[in-house]
Amino acid sequence: TKIRFVGSNGTLGLMALCIDINEITKMKAAETRSRELEQRIALQEKLLEETARREEQDKMINALASNYRRVYHVDLDSDDAVCYRSETEIYNDFPEGAHFPYYQSFSDYALLYIDKAYVNGFLEFIDPENIRENLSHDKTINYRYLIRRNDKEYYEMISVAKVGGTEEWEETEIHYVGIGLTDVDEEMRDSIAKNEALAQALSVAEEANSAKTSFLSNMSHEIRTPMNAIIGLDSLALMDENLSSQTREYLERIKDSADHLMRLINDILDMSRIESGKLVIHKEEFSFRNMLEQINTMVMAQCAEKGLKYECKIIGSVSDHYIGDDMKLKQVLINTLSNAVKFTEAPGNITLTIERLNVFQDQSTLKFIVKDTGIGISEEFIPKIFDSFSQENGGVRNKYGSTGLGMAITKNIVELMNGTISVESEKGVGSEFTVVVTLKNAEIVESVAGSVKPGDLRVLIIDSDEGVAEHMRLVLDEMGIFADTSGSGREALRMLRVQQLQHNPYNLVLMDWMSRGLDVLDITKKIRKQYNSDTTMIFISSYKWDETIMNAAKKIGVDSFISKPLRAEGVLNEFERIARKNNIGMIKKKHRVELEGKRILLAEDIFVNAEIIRQLMLVKGAMIDHAENGKLALEMFSDSAPGYYDAVLMDIRMPVMDGLEAAEAIRALNRADAKRVPIIAMTANAFDEDVQRSLQAGMNAHLSKPIEPHHLYLTLEEMIWEAEQG
Repeated sequence: TKIRFVGSNGTLGLMALCIDINEITKMKAAETRSRELEQRIALQEKLLEETARREEQDKMINALASNYRRVYHVDLDSDDAVCYRSETEIYNDFPEGAHFPYYQSFSDYALLYIDKAYVNGFLEFIDPENIRENLSHDKTINYRYLIRRNDKEYYEMISVAKVGGTEEWEETEIHYVGIGLTDVDEEMRDSIAKNEALAQALSVAEEANSAKTSFLSNMSHEIRTPMNAIIGLDSLALMDENLSSQTREYLERIKDSADHLMRLINDILDMSRIESGKLVIHKEEFSFRNMLEQINTMVMAQCAEKGLKYECKIIGSVSDHYIGDDMKLKQVLINTLSNAVKFTEAPGNITLTIERLNVFQDQSTLKFIVKDTGIGISEEFIPKIFDSFSQENGGVRNKYGSTGLGMAITKNIVELMNGTISVESEKGVGSEFTVVVTLKNAEIVESVAGSVKPGDLRVLIIDSDEGVAEHMRLVLDEMGIFADTSGSGREALRMLRVQQLQHNPYNLVLMDWMSRGLDVLDITKKIRKQYNSDTTMIFISSYKWDETIMNAAKKIGVDSFISKPLRAEGVLNEFERIARKNNIGMIKKKHRVELEGKRILLAEDIFVNAEIIRQLMLVKGAMIDHAENGKLALEMFSDSAPGYYDAVLMDIRMPVMDGLEAAEAIRALNRADAKRVPIIAMTANAFDEDVQRSLQAGMNAHLSKPIEPHHLYLTLEEMIWEAEQG
């Protein structure tokens, strides 16, 4: 280092040098102190963060400690656990403050003390990755298990919560958790007892439901049996060409009333509707004029019998056709009108007024007013008129034979149709009921042969997605096309078979090509194998149709393809196009034989029903052999020569041997005709499960009582022709 002295005086120069060196030393010392200060501040901040972390942990531990017998802090990254609260009476429990390996220790605890049924679940629960995954979307996670220790058992619960607090600890990944273990034995046993009670109650409810189902089935049979005689004898009487016009008119009225009663019985006894707790409102095209004529015929007869005057008035323009549930609407009006007739004495008046209130887009709102001059309703009772089993006074039921259910049922139906019903009445003067409903306007769709209308088409939708299937059903329903849905191929085949047996087949099957979990090609093959070309099949998809797919589908019998979104008009138009191309009608005409000279074996235990069938068969020139029970029918068939009987009509409920047993026994006989002779169930058991049982017993068709003659003839003609073809 070169030192330069300034000035002539050497001492002065040396002093200046010393001053410069001292200044440099002071600056360096200041820099050192500054760095030390910064380091102290950083260390202090770190200590504060650690303190904050410990305080947060302590808060968590204190919170857990108030509810848990043992509490631990766990570093998931290092597998280090610290005991914050211990239970000294537990064998091998760690003392407070002790560190130990987390996963191995908890695993050992599980293997030593936890019931085998819960061990795997516990080990999966305490897995660090599983904890991180579950705590990423839940604040705390819990697992309950059974402890067995020292010949004692009790339920315990482990709870895990994320530990954090500062910004550093608010990151997504989870590093530290708090774990608490507590005794939940009393709570769990109470819960188990409640669950067992619920299970027992469910079992009782299921038994009661089964009993209800059995009751409904029995009631269906008991009601249908006399109705079969009424309708059957009426049909036979109408076949007499020598009837006077007045007698024929009376018989026609009996038939209309009996048919309506049967439809009401079918609705009331429909299992699916009763068990679901609600009725289903259909939207099908119907003739408003025909519906009104049926109502007027019934009500006029009731009024004439009591000496009342009945009048039906239509105000404004009311269309001939609408889309809605004509059966339910007719039930509403007949209930209301019958109520008016019931509570009106001669000379009185009953008036039905129908008015179209307004038309908006494709819908019309209609108002029906039923007015009578009957006994009226007190002002206090009007709010209760639509309550179930409600009667204004005890004498009403005795005098008029009312159950108190009619108006409650009526109100429920009206509300299901999104309509309203109201009443105005004055005691001793009369009542006025007003029903307002909205119906969709119907457009008569001309078809290939002028016969395809939306209400004529019956569609089965197959799609594993219940929501998608229901949406498609609603789209078709809006146009008045009847549709059912199925979520699987097996169920679809069952539904097709049931409808075929009841001679009310589906005209069209719609199936989503991309429906998950369904082998649509396999389902199509099975449908085509069983039903040949009787049912039109259309594939639908939101994807562009691939030529390879289309060719494969066409080879196995798919008639056409429709792209989503589904439109009812598109379905109808495509069906008509296929019908025109294949020259088919709505229901393909089947080959039939003449019944003249055919011999039928009838198994029926009720004489009047057997006599009705005998007379119906004589009209067609067929011969009937009558067996009073299934055992006699089996013996008569067994003793007959092969091919002697062309068909068997089999009642189901009979003494000695029922129809199902008899059908199975006939099919088991070691003779060729026993395998191919048509056996047709003819029974008052009308539910789907009854049809299935008939099918499983080897029967070919299922006719519900009351038997419609035309339906019976068609079934026999078709079944015998098929049997004769081998």
